[in-house]
Amino acid sequence: MARLQNRLDEHDPGVFRQRFKILFVIVASVLSILLLRLWYLQIIQGYELRLKSENNSVRLRKIKPLRGLILDARGTVLVDNQPSYDILFLPNRVKNVQEVIGRLEGLYAKKNLPLSADPFPVNGRPLPFVPVKLEKNVSWEKLAIVETASLELPGVYVDVVPVRQYLTGEMMAHVIGYVGEVSKEELEKDTTGLYGLGDPIGKYGIEKHLDPFVKGKYGAEQVEVNAFGKEVRVVGKIEPTSGYSVILTIDAHLQKTAWDALGRRPGSVVVMDPRDGAVLAMVSSPSFDPNLFNRGISHGKWEALSSHPLHPMENRAISGQYPPGSTYKMIVASAALQDGIITPETTFYCDGTFSLGNRTYRCWNKNGHGKISLHRALVSSCDVYFYNVGKLLGVDRLAWYAKSFGLGSGTGIDLPREKAGLIPTKAWKQSRMGEPWQAGETISISIGQGFNLVTPLQLATAYSAIANGGTIWRPYTIRRIERPDGRTHQTFSSEMRGKLPVAKENLDIVSYGLWGAVNEKGGTGSALKRKEEDVCGKTGTAQVVGLPDNDKARREKKLSAQFQDHALFVCFAPHKNPEIVVAVIVENAGHGGSVAAPVARKVIDAYFAQQKEKNRPQIAAAQATAESRGTN
Repeated sequence: MARLQNRLDEHDPGVFRQRFKILFVIVASVLSILLLRLWYLQIIQGYELRLKSENNSVRLRKIKPLRGLILDARGTVLVDNQPSYDILFLPNRVKNVQEVIGRLEGLYAKKNLPLSADPFPVNGRPLPFVPVKLEKNVSWEKLAIVETASLELPGVYVDVVPVRQYLTGEMMAHVIGYVGEVSKEELEKDTTGLYGLGDPIGKYGIEKHLDPFVKGKYGAEQVEVNAFGKEVRVVGKIEPTSGYSVILTIDAHLQKTAWDALGRRPGSVVVMDPRDGAVLAMVSSPSFDPNLFNRGISHGKWEALSSHPLHPMENRAISGQYPPGSTYKMIVASAALQDGIITPETTFYCDGTFSLGNRTYRCWNKNGHGKISLHRALVSSCDVYFYNVGKLLGVDRLAWYAKSFGLGSGTGIDLPREKAGLIPTKAWKQSRMGEPWQAGETISISIGQGFNLVTPLQLATAYSAIANGGTIWRPYTIRRIERPDGRTHQTFSSEMRGKLPVAKENLDIVSYGLWGAVNEKGGTGSALKRKEEDVCGKTGTAQVVGLPDNDKARREKKLSAQFQDHALFVCFAPHKNPEIVVAVIVENAGHGGSVAAPVARKVIDAYFAQQKEKNRPQIAAAQATAESRGTN
């Protein structure tokens, strides 16, 4: 009966309702909890979870290419690439951007390391999917902090980029140039679409001139990352293409010799091959370290360079404009011989002075040279002789010949920022100053003073024309461009700009006078005299400011260093078959024979020592062959 009663109770509607209520409460509670959790996830944590969901995605990353190498004529690497590490941040990976930046600053502060700069300008807002560069070229210490604390820094990651390494530093900065980040103005001018925000671009020298060739092509990779921005795997990759390499005509050994010989004094040295116009060395001092620009130069350092009174950013070899001084006399002599104004036997008497009207012009030798012919006038650099010749020629005829030698206009060299210099004429002065030409001004320009302005490269080009018998070559610094696989893309060779309007026999007369200036007794260029007696050259001392003619006034005139005379020397060798031309200008240093000539001497000696070493194997082989034949 008891069991039967229990069974009846189980089927009692009241009991069933009670149990159903309990079950309902349980189910309703579970559903409520689930709905509450769903509401919490969707509403309260929805933004953060959505970010994490998006972060578990594929990131497209650009891969910067290696810029092409730059090498000297003998294959020595002058410019290479090295890895640099940037700290980047993707704002879309976090809800509070400043919180992550604060964490990074805090981690740095523990090691007493500052964040290089505020990544976000005032009132600036980062774009969610555009990486922000927090720091460039970070130290190993900072790199280690970011890598080890990656879980605390969502969205922060390290990017490896190649940067330029200029192995010769200041020594070749004006030729090679440097690379910097593309500017807004450069992007606006770019019609090729090759450049984007933050890309490196050549700013100066060869880097600028050949930037489209050496820059290379970007690659890209698809990287799967987790919620913390950590890379999981590479999904796909397009390899970057390295830039083309550039082989220069510059010889690094001669470049260093010229740099050391100049000794950081303000000035320039240009070394050329007169047979084709190839530039073997080009030094400008003072200079700058191009490595400063690799990852962004500070404002203070840039101001120090750009406002420096000695203008270290200027390539004096192609942009420095100087009075040529007595180096100009070879043009006066060539013009007078060609026009029949004089012959090699024509003489003038030098007592140390030359009078024109009520003014007296002086020779550098106050005692005079006596009765003197053209050859001895070139040897001893007699000013009075050339005063007379210049007066007979006239300014416009002198200007015509000077321009024929390549002075007063750009040489066309493959480097940017070349200046033209100045060769004055009557028309130029009337147009520029509204005044007629004065006869006394012709006297001044006859010895390379007055309005005359030339660049060291123009002097080297003009003397090359005398050395090679009359050909004006376009100077060039780039020998060839090579593809990444080593194949030649383009070769550059000699390009003739014109011929001198001077007969070879007249050039030979002038050339012999230049030989005498170095090798004969009383020659002003005796510092270049070698036992081979193979150098031809001309000294020059160019006044920066005019001085009174009165000797006492000259002695009493006190000039600061910046107004002292420039020292010049231009030479070529060997005399019979010239292979090398050297032009030297040392600013505010005094006499060309005592200051500039020794610089040229070191370059000439280094060149011929190098040629001797280069020819040693051929000489040894020839001697061995001769001995073998004798034995047989």
